[in-house]
Amino acid sequence: MEGGGWCSSDLSCAQRSQTSLGSSKHMARQILFSGILSMSPSLNPDFYNWNQVKIRYCDGASFSGDVDSDLVPSGVRNAQHIHYRGQKLWQAVIGDLLHRGLADADKALLSGCSAGGLAAILHCDKFQKFLPKKATVKCLSDAGYFLDVQDISGNYSFRSFYEKVIKLQNVQANFPESCDSKDDVTKCFFPEYLVKDIQTPLFILNPAYDVWQLQNIWIPDSADISKAWNLCKNDPIHCSEGQIEILQGYRKKLIERLKIVQQKDLWGLFINSCFLHCQSEVDTAWNGLHAPRVNNQTIAETVGEWFFERKIAQEVDCAYPCNPTCPPWNGWRRKMLK
Repeated sequence: MEGGGWCSSDLSCAQRSQTSLGSSKHMARQILFSGILSMSPSLNPDFYNWNQVKIRYCDGASFSGDVDSDLVPSGVRNAQHIHYRGQKLWQAVIGDLLHRGLADADKALLSGCSAGGLAAILHCDKFQKFLPKKATVKCLSDAGYFLDVQDISGNYSFRSFYEKVIKLQNVQANFPESCDSKDDVTKCFFPEYLVKDIQTPLFILNPAYDVWQLQNIWIPDSADISKAWNLCKNDPIHCSEGQIEILQGYRKKLIERLKIVQQKDLWGLFINSCFLHCQSEVDTAWNGLHAPRVNNQTIAETVGEWFFERKIAQEVDCAYPCNPTCPPWNGWRRKMLK
């Protein structure tokens, strides 16, 4: 399931509708399958010969929007009708795949990156119910474990953003039944409140210093008026001792909120101490020669051991800067942008 953030207002969603993250009119007709979608036995030894599907993202609410009416927003040049129907898109795609052979699968893995990683968590148990009872069904969330934490100014700014997304796109209509959101509508959009009730085995792949969270949840521009974090946010080599200490505090929060995952049978973890974001669809991160490792294990090796239950697969790295296999953030970013 493709990632690409969220939109929280009619205007921002309308602007998004004129990009590849908002309409198939703007999507590339061909895309490269790499990482977990690679068909190379050496790069992807456990999944290279599976049937592979990339679900494109165009609702701006992790495939969970559910508003019946459409609208034509004002203030947008050449604005078209926009729709908040990610849940129906999800159901239509799965329905189509069931007719194409998914209904006969004996193994299935639902994965996603970033907003798609959150979607993989939100839809995990629902996905399992579509498949035959005898099938082995599991889910993988890559960089989708967004934390409900205060930013450096002490505000829950991301919680406020999520609240707008949820209300605008009626996401609460599709929250898992087990998640009680009566007191706080954002609660069921944060994985830490969802995972305790998920029944289907789940693998959490996340860098301990997720650069997207660093730049948008922990240290958003609204919390850094003086721009004191500008250099640090773009490369940890420029962080002061005090800033590194704060980042270590956020890492500690992530590890604490993953304890419930570690306690679940058949669940997996790979938490490296790198400054990255999505890793599962990148050859060089998934299983390349210079892929990040934890306890000498690549992500691909650990995910394969987890899915096929060859051994317990829960790898948690030591704190930055202990891992020499982590790539320099600036060099990694240049590779990702090519």
